[in-house]
Amino acid sequence: MFDFLWNLGSFIVALGILITVHEYGHFWVARKCGVKVEKFSIGFGKAIWRKVGQDGTEYVVAMIPLGGFVKMLDERVEDVPADMLDQAFNRKTVWQRIAIVAAGPLANFIFAIVALYAMYLIGVPSIKPVIDSTKINSPAAVIQLSEPQQILAISGQDVRNWEEVNLALVGHIGSDSVDVTLAPLSRIEGVDVSGQTYQLDTRNWKFDPEKESPITALGLGIFRPGINPVIAAISENSSAQMAGLMIGDKIISINQQQYKDWNSFVDVVQTSANKTLTLVIERAGQQLPFEVVPQAQTNDNGDIIGIVGISPTAAQWPENMRFDLEYGMIDSVSAAVDKTWQLVVVSFKMIGKLFTGDVSVKNLSGPISIAQGAGASANYGLVYFLGFIALISVNLGIINLMPLPVLDGGHLLYYFIEVITGKPVPEKVQEIGFRFGAALLLMLMSVALFNDFARL
Repeated sequence: MFDFLWNLGSFIVALGILITVHEYGHFWVARKCGVKVEKFSIGFGKAIWRKVGQDGTEYVVAMIPLGGFVKMLDERVEDVPADMLDQAFNRKTVWQRIAIVAAGPLANFIFAIVALYAMYLIGVPSIKPVIDSTKINSPAAVIQLSEPQQILAISGQDVRNWEEVNLALVGHIGSDSVDVTLAPLSRIEGVDVSGQTYQLDTRNWKFDPEKESPITALGLGIFRPGINPVIAAISENSSAQMAGLMIGDKIISINQQQYKDWNSFVDVVQTSANKTLTLVIERAGQQLPFEVVPQAQTNDNGDIIGIVGISPTAAQWPENMRFDLEYGMIDSVSAAVDKTWQLVVVSFKMIGKLFTGDVSVKNLSGPISIAQGAGASANYGLVYFLGFIALISVNLGIINLMPLPVLDGGHLLYYFIEVITGKPVPEKVQEIGFRFGAALLLMLMSVALFNDFARL
């Protein structure tokens, strides 16, 4: 219940900020162009707070936090007094109308830069992208490793942490090849070693983003610190809890076999569903025997496996692989602009790949997934929450630029046609377009919501 409330609260905060930014973009430019703004609303439905400002605009916060709007004086919507005609939106030049409509998505891009700027000023705790193996019969199998190596670049784009590697690889889904530049781990330790570039054949690179990351799907083995056989967490109502195991217990043996490594331990547990296992645990300097019966569970492949419900303690990352990705007051500006541009490019690429079929519509996410993401990022801290809302802000700006008549992009399409032809698009044509756009948008939202519930 707490997780639900936390995710909901984080979702409302994140979406409230982004909607306010978007609508304020429209509002600010409309006022600069001399348009009378009658209402500025954050949310839809019944108002839970309202105030009429000295400028005559009614400011509203409504109950449903899934959008907002700026209501401007417009002859196409209502009768306008003769003395206020010069303040009507429809009486403004086409370029002024374009500026007002484009200001919303532009405000989202600017906000993303501001959020990322703050994130880089604070500093993002990061891990250097180091691989220690490659998977056979995968695109990465052409890479032969004699020691752990750091990924320096993806197709010429420098990468500094795993988040940047992931973002760079996502942009290459559907490509015929991906270049990966590596350098030995000694480079991390301060020795200047030139990188070697490998070309990976990705023509048959297929994966499900719901089940794995593009990094592992490519066949790259992520370096991880060792795992200590000390229990760090125990699931509620699990076999381990019922058997009496406790956090801090150290695994000594399983079925009279000395503990070797975590993977071997997991293999024994998973192949022993509903079978009794004997564990020897060290607790407070004493070795104690416990009998545990792994609960049967079906994995993603439909196989029955055993689960005991414990997590081990991970060893600390080496200090030379940990760093804070941060910049000074000036450098943070260029870093934030560059990252925002990368997000814009990748987002447009992903939309294109939806139409080409390289990315499935199953990967569309709706408000439930966004809420979970907001809650998770907020739980990790302010710096991660800033990165999350920057990503969502960019996507909100791009979605609104799509040429669907019900969105900002659709209005811009009509106005650019007006620029070219010298006359407005007929009202009847616009109305048909709005209906089509609304139907298509509703269909996309339905697919996204269906995907959300399927993930749950």
